[in-house]
Amino acid sequence: MHTQPQPQGAKRAANLTLSTDVLAEAKALGINISKACDAHLRELVRKEKEARWKAEHDDFIQAYNQTVAEESLPLDAWRTF
Repeated sequence: MHTQPQPQGAKRAANLTLSTDVLAEAKALGINISKACDAHLRELVRKEKEARWKAEHDDFIQAYNQTVAEESLPLDAWRTF
C-alpha cells in the first residue's frame, strides 16, 4: 500500500495521556491543548533533528575547526574588518 505524503500543516487526530491536574488548569486558562502540544512537539522534533545532525557530522566539524585553528580562515589575509 502506497500512501501519499501529507501536505505541510495537515492535521491528524492522536490519543494523548496527560496529567489531569495540568489538563484541568490549561482548560481553565483557555489554553488550546492541541495547539500547545503541536508547538511543543514541533520544537522537540527540531531540537532532536539538530542534535542528530551535529552527532552525524561531528567528525567533519572537529576536523574543520582544527584546520581553522591551525591555518586560519581561507582568504583571512584579505579581510577588511
